Amino acid sequence: MSLNTQEKIRCPGCGMLNDVTLWQSITVSDSEDLKKELLNANINILHCSECGAKALIPSPLLYHDEEKKLMFSFIPAQDQNQVLENFNSIKESSKRSGELEKLSGYNLRYISSYNTLLEKILIFDSGLDDRTIEVIKLMTVMQEPDKAQNRSALFGKKHSDGSIEIIIQDKSDGAVFTSRAPASTYDTIYTALRNSGVKTVSYGWEIIDRDYAVKILGA
Repeated sequence: MSLNTQEKIRCPGCGMLNDVTLWQSITVSDSEDLKKELLNANINILHCSECGAKALIPSPLLYHDEEKKLMFSFIPAQDQNQVLENFNSIKESSKRSGELEKLSGYNLRYISSYNTLLEKILIFDSGLDDRTIEVIKLMTVMQEPDKAQNRSALFGKKHSDGSIEIIIQDKSDGAVFTSRAPASTYDTIYTALRNSGVKTVSYGWEIIDRDYAVKILGA
């Protein structure tokens, strides 16, 4: 079930109070229109009626896609210690409530970034595995090792020929460019992960990000 509350939130730009609908959960089967709004970055966003400013409201959101067997718990955080604290809290509460038994066969993700939340939805909507995509993203930025620390990568799209488009941003100069990995690269990495024992579903909440890919490639 999709749930929301109505809040009055002050604009960070001009200080004007605005009425904002804050969504706590989105269930795709109930609210396909909400999914579209989320992918357009219009969910839990303040649009100031006074100055026109647009700002993300740091509010937790649970995204549930029953058809694809996905559940994403988005809790905004930038500090790594807070990320781990939130993640451990989710894992413990799921164990205590018995929730995991009901989510057998699901992919469960804890997400701390709004952009990552949108990216995960697009990855699974494209019929892809996010573990494989994270490895491809890391391999892409590591093509220039001396610049890798200053570069971030996001999934762009899957092309009709099966190739994977990755969007790279260089934080040092703000440059944005794309790279494409052929379908054969995706297939090779996906198969290698399966052969190494990595499962296609979750047995608990997971963080699948760049650090995950580093561990995979390091192993």
